Amino acid sequence: MLGTLTEKLRALTSRLSAQKSLTEDNIAEAVREVRLALLDADVNFTVVSQFIKRVKEKSVGDRVFKSVSPGQQFIEIVHEELVQLMGSDDATLHLEKKPSVIMLCGLQGSGKTTTSAKLAHLLQKKPYEKKVLVAACDLARLAAVEQLKTLCASINTPLFALEGCTSPVQVAKEALDKAVREGFDVLIVDTAGRLHIDEELMQQLVEIKRAVNPTEILFVASAHAGQDAISTAKAFDEKMAITGTILTMLDGSSRSGSAISIREVTQKPLKFEGIGEKIGDLQPFSPKSMADRILGMGDIVNLVRKAKEAFQDNEEKELEKKILKATFTYADYLKQMSKIKQMGSFKSLLQMIPGMPQIPKLDQSEKEFNQIEAIILSMTPQERNGRVELIPSRRWRIAKGSGTSVDSVNRLIKGFKKMKDLMKNLPKNPLQNPSSLKKFSDFLG
Repeated sequence: MLGTLTEKLRALTSRLSAQKSLTEDNIAEAVREVRLALLDADVNFTVVSQFIKRVKEKSVGDRVFKSVSPGQQFIEIVHEELVQLMGSDDATLHLEKKPSVIMLCGLQGSGKTTTSAKLAHLLQKKPYEKKVLVAACDLARLAAVEQLKTLCASINTPLFALEGCTSPVQVAKEALDKAVREGFDVLIVDTAGRLHIDEELMQQLVEIKRAVNPTEILFVASAHAGQDAISTAKAFDEKMAITGTILTMLDGSSRSGSAISIREVTQKPLKFEGIGEKIGDLQPFSPKSMADRILGMGDIVNLVRKAKEAFQDNEEKELEKKILKATFTYADYLKQMSKIKQMGSFKSLLQMIPGMPQIPKLDQSEKEFNQIEAIILSMTPQERNGRVELIPSRRWRIAKGSGTSVDSVNRLIKGFKKMKDLMKNLPKNPLQNPSSLKKFSDFLG
């Protein structure tokens, strides 16, 4: 998302970092470039004006001029203000009630129905681990209920729908009754949208709100909506008193700055963001994470979050034991690769690491990652677990089976042996021997 904005700010960061000192003139030029970049990314004009005013006030003070690295200090100020613009702290869902009712609202085409299923999927996993029921209350769009049935079936989430019913309020009421009766933790209510705001739509939403008394009312905004998203968010907030926003389709728009303006205009937090089309492509919104991505600084916040979801504590301890005893096998390596794949594509994970998005040939890195996986998968169970020696004839068979070369197989085996030799030389308590730790980290790095 925001590709053009990120490129422009990254170029500005590079230029300013190279300068030994900043003056009022080059700060004014840098501020002007930030302003144009934000406007070009479709950030609301009023929001940009307020943002630039705050950046300029901080930048012309002693904090920058007396800094050892003034260029970096300026970028830090821009980063701070971006975080402030999008809400400072990570917003949380209020799920104390049982059942907690989450009502989604927004215009047609914003992705409400898909987001309902994505949110259900997210809440069923760590750290939430909730029992979720979804209510199909969008009866205006013919395919909405069927779409939701398919999506919910794919994630094993119960769906409540009333065949032949034309009243979304009735569906919502009966869904809530079922949620209470059967002990669901969360009820997600998918509602109808229109191509534009009208009185009939708003009245229907008000009646649903009155019927289910939602804990959260989340406005679903598409990054493709442009400046209309801001005026629409204001209208929904005035009528419904929204508690937050979900930003969708951020992966497919390079001019989605209007979406990040919503928080400043409504003063309601951004709670989730849609980062792709897959059912797992919804994540909690983090202002720091978004500011990092906008400035091309990677995304450590979500990288750590994904790792916690994919790896269990007992698995980490077991792996640590194997590393310290030098009994780590190709089968263990394959298992770790599988865990990494659960976190997303290798390319997307590399882009979350600071500095990596600027490095070319990320596609090549993913290709090499897939090649290693193919080689290990072409081994027999005995070979993967180190029970037989990988003699030349076996290496030739593995190369042929994986569609790679014998040289590629030899490189993997050589690197693996080198790693195990280093493991054997590590003391039982590696913290007592910093030099051996450094050798091991140098090898891994």
